Amino acid sequence: MSSISFTGHRTLPEDTSELSEYLYEKSEEAIISGVTGFYFGGAYGWDQFSFLVVLKLREKYPHIRLNLVLPCSNAEQTANWKEKNKAEFYRILSLADSVEYTSEHYFNGCMKLRNARLVEYADICFCYFDPKRQRSGTAQTVRMAQKKGIPIFNFWNLDK
Repeated sequence: MSSISFTGHRTLPEDTSELSEYLYEKSEEAIISGVTGFYFGGAYGWDQFSFLVVLKLREKYPHIRLNLVLPCSNAEQTANWKEKNKAEFYRILSLADSVEYTSEHYFNGCMKLRNARLVEYADICFCYFDPKRQRSGTAQTVRMAQKKGIPIFNFWNLDK
C-alpha cells in the first residue's frame, strides 16, 4: 500500500482534538507500513483538517508527500467560501508537494471528476462520512472506493 486519499464532510465537530489524535495515529501507522503518498481534495472541513494533521507527520517523516487534487481553478473553488477558509486553502496550497487540477474551470461535474481522481490514486481511503448523508460528494467518493475494493476507514463514529 502506498497512498491514502481523504474524503469527508465540510462540517466537523467543535472539538476536534480526539479526532486529530486518532487521525495522526492511524496516518502514522500507515506511514510505518509503507504509505508515502497522501491525496486531499482541498475543500474546507475534513480535507483541510486532515491535510494539517498529516503535515505534522511530515516533520517526523520527511519522505511522505502531501498532494492536492483540485476540481477547478483556485478562485472558482473558493468563490463562495468565508475568508478564513480561503486563507487556510491558500496556506495549504503553498505547503503541498504537488497540485493537480482535474479541470481548468468549474462545471457541473468537476467535483465528481476530482473525487474519481482521488480514488484512482488511493490504496486506502480515510473518510469522515455520515452514512445518513448518502446524497453527498463524500458518499459518492466512498462508493467509488468501495467499488475499487480498497480499505475504507471512517472516522465519523469516533465520538458518537
